[in-house]
Formats: sequence, structure tokens, C-alpha cells
Amino acid sequence: MNTPSSVLVVGASAAGLSTAEALRRKGYQGSLTMLGAEPHLPYDRPPLSKQVLSGAWEPDRALLRQPAALSSLDAEFVVNDPAAGLDPQERTIRTASGRVLRADTIVVATGVQPRTFPGQDSLAGVHVLRTLDDALALRSDLVTSSRLVVVGDGVLGTEIAATARSTGLSVTLVGPQRAPLASQFGPVVAKQLAELHTDRGVDLRLGVAVDGLAQRDGRVTGVRLATGEVLPADVVVVAFGSVPATDWLAGSGLKVDNGVVCDSRCRAADGIYAVGDVARWYHDDLHTLLRLENRTNATEQAGHVAADILGESRPYTPVPYFWTDQFDSKIQVHGVLSADAEVTVVDGDMTQGRFVALYQREDAITGVLGWNMPKQTRLRRQEVLDAFRELRKADTPGTLTELIA
Repeated sequence: MNTPSSVLVVGASAAGLSTAEALRRKGYQGSLTMLGAEPHLPYDRPPLSKQVLSGAWEPDRALLRQPAALSSLDAEFVVNDPAAGLDPQERTIRTASGRVLRADTIVVATGVQPRTFPGQDSLAGVHVLRTLDDALALRSDLVTSSRLVVVGDGVLGTEIAATARSTGLSVTLVGPQRAPLASQFGPVVAKQLAELHTDRGVDLRLGVAVDGLAQRDGRVTGVRLATGEVLPADVVVVAFGSVPATDWLAGSGLKVDNGVVCDSRCRAADGIYAVGDVARWYHDDLHTLLRLENRTNATEQAGHVAADILGESRPYTPVPYFWTDQFDSKIQVHGVLSADAEVTVVDGDMTQGRFVALYQREDAITGVLGWNMPKQTRLRRQEVLDAFRELRKADTPGTLTELIA
């Protein structure tokens, strides 16, 4: 395999920057360009729903690298110009401004975009949280408000609720699940998370569908439930999921299905890769296509893509991992959890807010969750890794594949 003379990374966030840094770290000396949709230099997203939103951090502290470190990459940064089209045969990217960029190898790292209610963009006081500008706009609105309703009972929604409540706001969290993250954590741990929020004063209105937003004179006044009840709000955050940012790839010929579909090396086509939240690649161990939305995957997958670009080809087979910080609790997950798994506390004590739980289905370990016990959780990860290795030896998919598919 010939080393490309030029690489273009489309997306200047964690996955894109990690790809560029991994290339240079591995000795790549060719031309390197990073194309970003936002006006900012690469920044970290996890702090947006916590430290940046609360005001504990100013925006510059969320930068992934200072300008001097970025300069040492010897890369051209093209910012504030979203990608608008891709020609895989010519290896060219057309941008929103009409610019055309070409490279021997292209890495797609455009991430995801939030789901929204129809018409919410025209209402003042309604927010999503994906970008730095989103976080700052929400922070500004919360300063002059007293009642927040968060629509969404997943990781992002619960993090926003925890942060806002910690600043003294009245917070209501609404969503379809019986408890926050119930579909991921299962009823036992989800109940623990629900108690954490209610103990801190968050009003949980769960197990009910949201019908839309109430408004007056162009500003949101509440969230309308399917029951007809309206939850009053000065500010509403919509956080019920996201979709891969792939609209710009229409007509490119790449296979797009819940992300950019790739092989086990994260290759979408000859000379075209995908990395991070937007990539849906074939996981050799799990025998299925997998797409992960988390910070850890963005960094690890970027390293594998960089290696493959430079001829060090091997399949990308990570043990999925994510974490969430809410109030004074750090929750870490290795592997794959499910609502119907058998959950066994193997370290610590749930009543003390410090424990490690193993998740099993059909006598197979599928994941481990740690609550304020990072060291012990990391040690238990080995049991999940062993389960993945056993699945790798199997000729047919197993329990983990059934959970993901």
C-alpha cells in the first residue's frame, strides 16, 4: 500500500483532530488538511453539558489543544465552512462556500446532529446542546430563568438536568422511560439514578410521551405532554437523541445507513474512511455493524484509521466504553448493557453510592457498570474483554450481537 501524499479530514472535533494527531505521531509527513463546520478550533464536547454549561469553565478551557500545539501539527485548518458534497472517485470535497478541496485520502468525521421538534428553531427559549455555541446560548438563557424542562431521559438529558439543578434552577426531566437510562442500565441501576436526581430536587416526569411545545408570542412557555398537561418552563432543552451528520453525502455513492457504513478497518470506499460518531463499521468480534457515540471511541477509532492509512491494517474491535458525570456520581460502563440483563453487584454497596455491577444474559457476561469505583470497574473490564474473545472464536453471532443488532 502506498502512503498517500495528502489527507483531508472532514470534521474538526475530537475524532478528526485525533486522526490528524495519530498520523503525525506515526510519522506521516504528507499534506494534512482539517475542514471544520464551526468557527472554533477543536474543542472537547463532554464538558459542554457540565463545566461549560455551569459556568465553571470559560470556553477556552474546553479547547482540545492550544494554538501552539495545533501549529505543530503542520496542518491547514479550514473552519466555519461545512462540507456540502463528496466525490469519492475524484477524492474531492465541496464546501458550503463553494470551495473544492482534494486529497489522496479523505476521512469523514462529521459526527451527529440533534433531533428536534418541528418548528422549534423559530421559538425563543428552546435549545439543543451539541456545539460550544449551543452551550453558551443555553447558559446565557438559564442565567435569567428559573424553570427548566429537559425533554430526554438519556445520558445528555440527565447530565443537563444535573448541571442545571446544581446551579439552583427548578428542573423537570421528562421522557418515555420508567427511569432515566432504563433501556441501557436496566431497572435496578436506573432506579438508583432516578433516586440520585430526585434526592437532589429534580422533578422526574417519566413514562409519558411529549406531544410538543407550548408558546406565546414566539417564546416557549412549556412542554405539552400526551396527557394534555403542560409543564411550565422559561427554558426548554430538547435532548432526545441525534442522527449521524450525513445529509451532505447524498449522491456520493457511499452507503449511508444510520451512519457511514464501513468495513472492519473503517473504510467506506477506496481511499475514504469514517471515524467517530458518524462511522458505522463492522465489528469482527461481534459479527455486526456498530456505531458508537462517545468520546473514547472517537479517540481510539481515530488511531486505528490513522494506522490503516499508513499501511498498518487490522480490524477495529474495541470493547465499548462510556462514562457520565452527574452531581457527585461518576458512572462508567464497559461492554454492552441491556434492560433485561441479570445484574449482580460484585464490589461495593448500592446503598452507599459506590458499587460495581456485572451484567449477564444467558450466563454470558456482556458488560460492567461502575458507580464511583473507577479502579475496581477497570479491573472488572477484563471479564468483559474475555467474553469478547470467546465471541471472536465463535463461528456464529452470540449474545452480545443480539443486544447490538
